[in-house]
Amino acid sequence: MQGLLLGGRYRLTDAIGSGGMGRVWRAHDEVLHRAVAIKELTAALYVSESDQAVLLARTRAEARAAARINHSAVVTVHDVLEHDGRPWIVMELVEGRSLADAVKDAGRVEPAEAARIGLWVLRALRAAHTAGVLHRDVKPGNVLLGHDGRVLLTDFGIAQIEGDSTITRTGEVVGSVDYLAPERIRGHDPGPAADLWALGATLYTAVEGTSPFRRTSPLSTMQAVVEEHPAEPRNAGPLGPVITALLRKDPASRPDFAEAERLLGEAAEGRQPRVTQVTQVTQVHGPAVRQADTRPVSQDTPVRPTPTAPTAAPVPAKRRRLRTLALVVALAAVVGGAAAVGIQQWDDGRARNDVSLTPSPTPTSEPPGPSPQSGPESWVPVDDPAGFGLSVPSGDWERKVYSVSGDLTQIDYTPDKGIHLLRIAVDKSPDFAEPYEHQRDLEQQLQRLVDYERVTLEKNIYRDREGALWEYTWTALERDPGIHAGPRRAIEEMYVARDGVEYALYMSGPAEDWETTREQFDAVLRGWRPSTVS
Repeated sequence: MQGLLLGGRYRLTDAIGSGGMGRVWRAHDEVLHRAVAIKELTAALYVSESDQAVLLARTRAEARAAARINHSAVVTVHDVLEHDGRPWIVMELVEGRSLADAVKDAGRVEPAEAARIGLWVLRALRAAHTAGVLHRDVKPGNVLLGHDGRVLLTDFGIAQIEGDSTITRTGEVVGSVDYLAPERIRGHDPGPAADLWALGATLYTAVEGTSPFRRTSPLSTMQAVVEEHPAEPRNAGPLGPVITALLRKDPASRPDFAEAERLLGEAAEGRQPRVTQVTQVTQVHGPAVRQADTRPVSQDTPVRPTPTAPTAAPVPAKRRRLRTLALVVALAAVVGGAAAVGIQQWDDGRARNDVSLTPSPTPTSEPPGPSPQSGPESWVPVDDPAGFGLSVPSGDWERKVYSVSGDLTQIDYTPDKGIHLLRIAVDKSPDFAEPYEHQRDLEQQLQRLVDYERVTLEKNIYRDREGALWEYTWTALERDPGIHAGPRRAIEEMYVARDGVEYALYMSGPAEDWETTREQFDAVLRGWRPSTVS
């Protein structure tokens, strides 16, 4: 490939960078006698014909998007040409390295320098948004640091251009999952605030040396983005409040461009930025009440308003966490397949406390009161380390901690690597007072599932408490990670115990043998024993 002449004028000299989608070459323009950078789309060589068409469209869109932006902090696109059935993008050559490489080499970037870098990226984004272009993949690897001190934003390969029809497939999320804004994971249309979120995550990585939300898999990373707060940055100095403001979950509460530029400018000068107070809406047993949050902005926490009358009790704003027993399915459904841009390779590590569970027939200690039915005779009782008890069919059932996030714990039991799945969720601080309303909210999140259809969603009584029963069907796709493809069905019983703990008992399996799974679910409900530990 070295020495290849493209378009009769650009001769490749040496490769200077590569990624999952392409390779960047240094080249010589033999007409204008200048050095240029050329991006080769290598991914088009290894995907299906249909995915190749998508990749080619994205490459052309990248060139169009960058060409619409006129700013010194945006890498200039000189030309687009065809060779070997693929488009190649000829760009301005930036002698330097990426911010990702700088962090990798030095461990982290000093706060003042990170703020200066952030200022230039912000200006590039403002120019792009003014031109009607959303970047959608702001990350340290796409921020170039020139040896001459310049900072440039590059790789508009998955940019969204206002007025253009989308070139992504239905249900596909593109971009590096570490830097996706919460609203994008929820399936909402992204706006300028999504790019500012990604800038905040990029600055966090710059000063801390690690991504704020990356976990062991794309799914757990996306869950962390939506429902968790990053660890307080220890090395951010005056940049800390700026990062926190940019990483607010609600896009409407993030700084706009003018505010962000002021904050970054103050941080770059070593001054403690004065973050504007945030106004949020919450409920206090009646009409919405606006409360100004005048606390120092150090973490994005729900506002707890001061009561306006002795009888008004503080109520925390709903966190709307992605707590759904079918969340893994929903997230899998929105992650693109082979053509999805920016989904990194992840280790196939296992979750915490994974064990192979072969229940012992030895009776377990029962809680005070009448002993519940333990299910069919072939089933055995199990005391789960999370504090609850249940019965499962005899045989090799694997127990796995799906997630632990604050007061929420989710435990999986499966005999066949998730083809048939029993999941128990224990939430000590539920988001909703009524299970029925909680399930209705969760159902909205699952509307993206292929062929989703509600079977039932109704209030009921379980263990003498108000509960709700939700059953639905959908079609899992081959590309959905960790999901058995084909028609599937799921059912969930949710209730809030007398101690205020919300329990959700969920079971799913292939539609073809649902009758058996449904009978097993009834047995699970009969053998359920909530925690007796306060």
